[in-house]
Amino acid sequence: MKRFQDYKVFRDSHSLNLRVYDATGRFPRHELFGLTSQMRRAASSIPMNIAEGSVKSEREFRQSLRIGLGSAAELEYQLLMARDLGYMDESEHSDLSGAVIEIRKMLTAFIRTIDRAIESAGD
Repeated sequence: MKRFQDYKVFRDSHSLNLRVYDATGRFPRHELFGLTSQMRRAASSIPMNIAEGSVKSEREFRQSLRIGLGSAAELEYQLLMARDLGYMDESEHSDLSGAVIEIRKMLTAFIRTIDRAIESAGD
């Protein structure tokens, strides 16, 4: 297995995580333990699960990627909610949402690749 830092999906999700931290830093203070915290947790869960899974078996790695995929879906909704509550403008929402969608595509493709490797190994 590669180092987790070598995976493009890790680098992109880490970048997204930093951008989410920046965006949520401008949310109202009363959201600190609400939407701000939830979005930061979901965004950080994606690269954290890639990192954790990268040192495990292929089956465990695949499961970690699936968890990251679920976190990406949560974040996609949370971004919509933040936009609709007026905490971010349409441009920022569109930019961050587009990044989440790309990460979801990469994770899905990565999971399929691992599925094929597991199948060809005959496990």
